[in-house]
Formats: sequence, C-alpha cells, structure tokens
Amino acid sequence: MVSPVSIEPEHVLWSGPRPRLNRPTLIAAFEGWNDAGDAATTAAGHLAGRWGCKPVAEIDPEPFFDFTAARPTVQLDESKARSIKWPVNEVQVARLDDPGTDAVVLIGTEPQLRWRTFTHQLISLAGMLGVERVVTLGALLAEVPHSRDVEVYGSTDDEELRAELGLTPSTYEGPTGIVGVLSSACRDAGYRTASFWSAVPSYMPAAPSPKAALALVNRVCALMKAPVPTFDLEQRAKTYEREITRIVAEDDETAEYVARLERAWDAGQDEDSGISLSDDPDRLVAEVEKFLREGG
Repeated sequence: MVSPVSIEPEHVLWSGPRPRLNRPTLIAAFEGWNDAGDAATTAAGHLAGRWGCKPVAEIDPEPFFDFTAARPTVQLDESKARSIKWPVNEVQVARLDDPGTDAVVLIGTEPQLRWRTFTHQLISLAGMLGVERVVTLGALLAEVPHSRDVEVYGSTDDEELRAELGLTPSTYEGPTGIVGVLSSACRDAGYRTASFWSAVPSYMPAAPSPKAALALVNRVCALMKAPVPTFDLEQRAKTYEREITRIVAEDDETAEYVARLERAWDAGQDEDSGISLSDDPDRLVAEVEKFLREGG
C-alpha cells in the first residue's frame, strides 16, 4: 500500500470535503494525443456516469496550458449570459459496494506545459484520496478493420497485476504523451500501475469510436470487478460499424483496403480455440510505437 501524501497539492482545486474512500483505483484518460477516436475519454466518462461518480476536485489549468494553443471557449446560458470554459482536468469519485473497492476517475485534457509538476499534483491528490493502484487509458490509430473485434493491449510493470490479468511489461522506447509520463511517475511513487490501449482504424481517424471505447470499458470492469450497463454504448458501437461500412463501400480503393485488413484479421484466428492471434501483444506494441513516433 502507498502511504498517503501529506503535502497539500498547490494546484488542486477542491470542490468540497475530501471523501474517505476504500482502497480506490485511479482511472485516468486525457483528450488529445493519447485519445484516438475519443475512445479513452468516452470510456472513462461512461464508467464515471454508470458508477455514479461525483466531482471532488479539478487541476487548475492556468500553470499547465498555453491558452493560445488550447483556447478557452465562450458559452451562453439560457439567459444569454456569457461564461468562459477552460480546459478541464476533473477528478470524480464513487463508492463501489460490490467489489469493496472504490473508484477515482480523472477525465482531462493533455496539458502543454510543466508535465512533471502536473503529475506531481495528481500523485499528491492520489495520496490524499488513499489510491492504491493507477490505471491509464489510451487509444491509438492502427491498421485494424472496423468490422472486427477491437484489440486492447494491456501492459504493467507490476508482477502481481501481470500475473492476475495476463499482462506484459512495456518494452516501448521513444516519444510519449501525458499517459506515459503519468504512468511512469506513479510507478516511481510506489503505485501499482497498468495501462490499457484500444486500437482505432487508421482509415477513419476523425470518427469517434464508441466500439473502441466499449472495449476499454469491458477491460476496466474486469479489472475492477465492477460491471456497468453498456447497452447504450453497444448500440452506438453497432451504429458506428454500420455507418463506417456504408462510407467505406462508397470508395472502391478504401473498400479493397478494408477487405485486405479483414482477410488478414480472419487469417489470424485460431479455429480450434477461437482465440484471436491478433491479440498478440508484440503486434499491438509495434502499432503503439508507430503511433507515438509519428505524433498520433
């Protein structure tokens, strides 16, 4: 167990009394470089909503964002009054009675500045909430067909989690995003950490992927032993697959490319066991490395 951090994090803005939680897991997802198809943040948002998470804190955006790059937006309420919406990194919590452990969910935007200070704020906050393990979520563009099951790659440097979940240690070297920096910092601070990445078809980079988000939700629920309803996400995933199929069919070149991906995928199926050989972690690690090196 990690000892609570007693130093008050300077840039954490609490929205109320700090909750007392039971052996919570921190689940973190960030918009931006690590979030192809919005899959990671959609998954985290779905979990937070179904678990009934309540906001407890935010990270002050002022020290961590270049507002000429991540510009705030103007909004109008029902009375036409104007307000400014700033980039948000919000922390929510939920008490999960069934597994006997609680959840801390961080949904945010990858900052541009002072990543070491930013991660220190999160680690201090985690210590004050009694967090025991940290799970980061990401999504990458890969050469996978939209019409097949979504690949999810999981990695950890923790031997117990590796044995419990059948994960592998990460062998990646190269550029990284805030997900990688946070995972490394949490590990160095003594937290058990794991990271899950889902694969999004590279030929539809701008389309939000509820199918990839659903795969992440299922993986986290298995880890937490706290299932959530997914009917609405499943319906959105079916609509996504149907619409992408229609769009692909309108272009012969793209249709042939997707057909080649489908044939390659199907050839990787073990007919005897029904296990997808495309879940080979080395293959998806290579896709992660390519995604990160090429800038997402």
